[in-house]
Amino acid sequence: MIPQTRRNFIKTAGSLTIGFSLGGIPLFPGVFSCSGEIPDTTRSSSSVNAWLEILPNGNLRVFTGKIEIGQGIRTAIAQVAAEELNMDMEKIEVVLADTDRTPNESYTSGSRSIESSAMSVRHAAAYARQKLLDLAAKRLNTSTDDLWIKNGKVGHKNDKKTVSFNDILGGHQIEDEVNLEVQLKPRADRKVIGKPVPRQDIYDMAAAAPVFVHNLRFPDMVHARVVRPPAYQANLKEADETALLQQFPKLLKVVRNGSFLGVISKDEYTSIRAQEFLKENTTWTVSEKLPDIKDGGLPEYLKSLPAKDETVVDKGNISKANADTSWIKASYFKPYIMHGAIGPSCAVGLYEADQLYIWTHSQGVYPLRETLSGMLNMPMENIHVKGVPGSGCYGHNGADDVTADVALLARAYPGKHVRLQWSRHDEHAWEPYGSAMILEPKARLSNSGKITHWEYDLWSDTHSTRPGGNPGRLLPAWYLDKPMTDNSDGYFGGASRNAEPYYRIPNQQVHTHFFHGPLRISALRGLGAYANIFAIESFMDELAEQAGKDPYDFRLMHLDDPRAKEVVEKLHKLTSTTSHPEGTGLGIAFSRYKNNAAYCAIAARVAVKDDNDIQLQKMWAVIDAGETINPDGLKNQTEGGMIQSASWTLKEEVTFNTQHITSRDWNSYPIFRFDEVPEVEVIIIDRPEAPPLGAGEAAQGPAAAAVANAVYHTCGKRVRRLPVNKYIKM
Repeated sequence: MIPQTRRNFIKTAGSLTIGFSLGGIPLFPGVFSCSGEIPDTTRSSSSVNAWLEILPNGNLRVFTGKIEIGQGIRTAIAQVAAEELNMDMEKIEVVLADTDRTPNESYTSGSRSIESSAMSVRHAAAYARQKLLDLAAKRLNTSTDDLWIKNGKVGHKNDKKTVSFNDILGGHQIEDEVNLEVQLKPRADRKVIGKPVPRQDIYDMAAAAPVFVHNLRFPDMVHARVVRPPAYQANLKEADETALLQQFPKLLKVVRNGSFLGVISKDEYTSIRAQEFLKENTTWTVSEKLPDIKDGGLPEYLKSLPAKDETVVDKGNISKANADTSWIKASYFKPYIMHGAIGPSCAVGLYEADQLYIWTHSQGVYPLRETLSGMLNMPMENIHVKGVPGSGCYGHNGADDVTADVALLARAYPGKHVRLQWSRHDEHAWEPYGSAMILEPKARLSNSGKITHWEYDLWSDTHSTRPGGNPGRLLPAWYLDKPMTDNSDGYFGGASRNAEPYYRIPNQQVHTHFFHGPLRISALRGLGAYANIFAIESFMDELAEQAGKDPYDFRLMHLDDPRAKEVVEKLHKLTSTTSHPEGTGLGIAFSRYKNNAAYCAIAARVAVKDDNDIQLQKMWAVIDAGETINPDGLKNQTEGGMIQSASWTLKEEVTFNTQHITSRDWNSYPIFRFDEVPEVEVIIIDRPEAPPLGAGEAAQGPAAAAVANAVYHTCGKRVRRLPVNKYIKM
């Protein structure tokens, strides 16, 4: 076995390279913008060498505390660094989230990767460029205006004198702090930013190359499985370990800690068979069952739970309403939805010489390290967590839990790399879901058809129970000999994300009602924005009809922000100049994500068959995310968001009985198949003079409402409860 020293952990990752060069990617001409603000993450890690490292051969190694979850952060970060230092992309290596190497950027969430991490790298690279030019000018006895900089070298414009980055620095790194005086490259000089640089990782995925944590392999690696209880609230009473070892004599170890039960084997197949054997040969006591809810009764049950009430928006005077106008009301419901990652959660762990090494697709390696420290009662400095991309997830799925599983198992079996991959059934049944939500808007219209009063009530559970240093939020910690439980509320604020309409409405109130529901929940892409925008934009369509207005015109007459108007107007032009088959309907929706990030307007076209079979044919989007770093990446994000949201809207719902989750495979929890994916078209409004805006979750909400509104305009049935395919037929 390769000695697993700290240095080897940093340098290697089995057969998968964690930080790789984006080789062979062409450059494209363009322009660049300036910014006068230092990103928040740069303030916390302000030294240049926290973000980049000049290598002896003149290449550049860039560090980001964010993990790649499909948002293309590795490519975008390489682009901004290459731009500022005039380097070819193949000379840039990007190191992802790693507690031994990268800045602590907490979680990869909230569509903040470009806004924070990429802009931090951009400022650090710009500062490095200025510093290298200043030092080279002194060395070459000339002015910085007479110098050029490219691909790890600085040279004089009028002669052949050059000096390498490494020679300029004397083998040292730039340890200065980035400050507000840093000058970003002018827009007119940009060569890479704003151009479609291909993502190498997508090519690797298509070529079945080892990209994901699931692909990691180490010498003499062993495999594990965990035996889950039959219900959330259950305790292990007895496990027939004697019969297990008789049945599987080559099993390496059975690990039991309270009600946590795992097996370790030389091969994965044996560990799976041992897990199945123990499922049939253990007894558990169930202390608490899930509520017995009849089909369709979940909204009423959730509204009956005790709730913590807050008023989060209070504008104008909602009580002073014209008595001659009545309230228009509606009620919408979004069920529990799962992440449904295509690759079940996976992690690898090694415990050796009092050091724990972890490879994980967690979206927060630093918070996870802190949480593992508490669960294992180990010093944080003895835990090393390396982020490796996972196979599909936006939000808090099982990645942290499988890491906690493997940490417990690796410590119980030191000296070997322990690999644990959840089964599909375990992933579906035990991941934390996105909360169910009930949304009840009501409004009054003036005689001219404008909204004068708006009141909105939403019911929701928390929208994040990410670990954040709290071991009680890790699944295996619930079942240890000394159980750790989470008695905190979690992040309720996510429920009201986009609950305030981005429209000019003089009198508004938004009320939140927070309950603790029966299922395990946490962050799912967009948090509460998906359901809130689905409800608000569906209701806007209903109000437009009441006012006798075109859906586009009705939205435009309530918008003040010219950028918001432009995305709606461009979408209108796009859809009005497109021919639509007979028997189809078009629905639209708009939002500005978080009311401060990307602007996105979406249209959907559906056909509805006689048996209420809904066929989603095409979706269009116009998005304004400020300055676009990589237009291909932004299009990918928007296309993927539309398709995922449409799948949620039409098909997806977590189901359960009094014992546990019943939607435990792709038959009981259907998602879009390839032949159901609609054609998608995305138009980008690039604003190189403006700061980049978070866009990774911008499409979720308006896509849902656009589909729901399209259904109405096709068959006359209003969609107020999701998923559409289930409840449109009731």
